[in-house]
Amino acid sequence: MLLDIIAIVAGVSLLVWGADRFVIGASGIASNLGLPPMIIGLTIVGFGTSAPEILVSGMAAYQGNSGLAIGNALGSNIANIGLILGVTALIAPLNVRSETLRREYPILLAVCLGTLLLMLDGNLGRIDGLVLLAGLVAMLFAMVRIGMRSLVGDPITAEIIDELPGEMTTGKAVFNFCLGLALLLFSSRILVWGAVNIATTFGVSDLIIGLTIVALGTSLPELAASIASAVKNEHDIAIGNIIGSNMYNLLAVLAVPGLMAPGPFDPLVLSRDMTMMIGLTLALFVISYGFGGAGRINRFEGLLLVLAFLAYQGVLFMHTDDAPVSAPAAYQPTAYQQMQNNTSHEQELQTLARRG
Repeated sequence: MLLDIIAIVAGVSLLVWGADRFVIGASGIASNLGLPPMIIGLTIVGFGTSAPEILVSGMAAYQGNSGLAIGNALGSNIANIGLILGVTALIAPLNVRSETLRREYPILLAVCLGTLLLMLDGNLGRIDGLVLLAGLVAMLFAMVRIGMRSLVGDPITAEIIDELPGEMTTGKAVFNFCLGLALLLFSSRILVWGAVNIATTFGVSDLIIGLTIVALGTSLPELAASIASAVKNEHDIAIGNIIGSNMYNLLAVLAVPGLMAPGPFDPLVLSRDMTMMIGLTLALFVISYGFGGAGRINRFEGLLLVLAFLAYQGVLFMHTDDAPVSAPAAYQPTAYQQMQNNTSHEQELQTLARRG
């Protein structure tokens, strides 16, 4: 148990640092290739902050723990709005002035509803995964167009330029990129290993572990980025990080279990987790869009978001015994082993019948 806890703590710590190196390297490479800062901020940085979720879900799906992968994607979105934006607003109320963000809100809502439609049949298959990837391409295209159309006077433009790393050589950028990617691969593996072991020990479903421990761990880069931006009075980018990360989580992260470990999922994903995620997304839209004026998330609204997140965690705690954890694919019995088990069971029944 102690080794599992150490693996989770080390995995989360390395994920955070690896994601930072990955973003710095990718941004440096893109800048040296001549991409505008606005496009780098809206696409590459957003993808980089979601890299922990993508790698963790990929590792979990590869090992046969699709519930953990799905829980990671949805749980991260719930944590991003309920916990991260809520805590950030408690520290410093957030004012939304960017017209760019106003164009992103409807895209996020469309992505949420589209994902819901794909999952209504209770199955996340390869076709669903391909549709989500197609949506990712369409979203990136939309982000590039928004970035190109954004006005120079848009507050988020200056904030993104201020947040991007300074000039660096291409060699240094490539080194940071490769180092970050290696750390993400290694840390995601040990994090999933520790999380699955703890789930098995306590008899908790891998979905619950994905929605709680893993989702919180992989959301730490967004928490650090949002609080730092709010403290520096860069409110638009604090919210923009969350909006971008949530779109990537649904289109890129959720596509991974569909492609690598397709199949049915726990019905509670729809009735409990998707409902909570869409509800928080609608709440974010209502309180921060600013109909007829500038949007704002004040401390009271931030407190409501945090309370909603805590209430959701309480519901998850009540459902910890709903389903057993699924073993990784490597530990699933083969068809031959299953046949032997069935044959042995039939022989035992026949022996009992003769004794009777």
